[in-house]
Amino acid sequence: MKHIISAADLERRLNEPDLVILDATIPKVAGSVSTNEKRRIKGARFFDIKKTFSDATSAFPNTLPTAEQFKRECRKLGINTTSFIVVYDDWGIYSSPRAWWMFRTMGHDKVAVLDGGLPEWENQGYETEPVSEQKYVSGNFKATLNPAAVKDFDFIRSNIEENKALVIDARSSDRFHSRVPEPRADLRSGHIKGAINIPYTEVLEAGKFKSKEQLKEVLRGLEGETKPLVFSCGSGITACIVALASESVLGNDKAIYDGSWTEYAQLTN
Repeated sequence: MKHIISAADLERRLNEPDLVILDATIPKVAGSVSTNEKRRIKGARFFDIKKTFSDATSAFPNTLPTAEQFKRECRKLGINTTSFIVVYDDWGIYSSPRAWWMFRTMGHDKVAVLDGGLPEWENQGYETEPVSEQKYVSGNFKATLNPAAVKDFDFIRSNIEENKALVIDARSSDRFHSRVPEPRADLRSGHIKGAINIPYTEVLEAGKFKSKEQLKEVLRGLEGETKPLVFSCGSGITACIVALASESVLGNDKAIYDGSWTEYAQLTN
């Protein structure tokens, strides 16, 4: 699958001059922390989704930054227009697809997610190193926002009546159907009217993406769907997992509802 790379394939490419490896780990929403935060894949650079690669002025978490901010922070990491970027996280597959989506949304297609993340890398016996602060030669990365790849509250609200896109919610079935409370304090339960539920866990197996044939089976209910697909979740992180899984299976136009349920629930409360 084009935008998913195995640990073995990445290890073979480690000496390529344009390769940039990014650690895009974030804590999970329930508050757990990674046990791997003291080490990274050798040569990896920290892609800080929570701080430098989010809009800090937004009222909602993980909001996509402007193209100018994205360009500036990528250049600080030494990323160039020619860079082949591999993103991973400490959980296997969790926040790395968010970084993948951000690069695609900013016009950079030479990006892949490491299947299985750091756990798979270490399972294969490949090299890691202690985390340390690094300075990089400034890159020449350019960013151009593709507005079609990101949807906002106004689009989602109007879509309820106009039905111009299919909204896919990647949260668990229990959260989608209000059987359990949201992990964020004081956030109401529920889902966007007209949305369907494909939990992100359904496209994963043992911390890696399922095979293309298995993904076809998981997404079989979308066969014949011609409308664009808009992926949502709690705050725009796990929606990107299902979006990436669908890349090799579905030809529909795809976008992320950036504010996801956190925004929608608050603005419609």
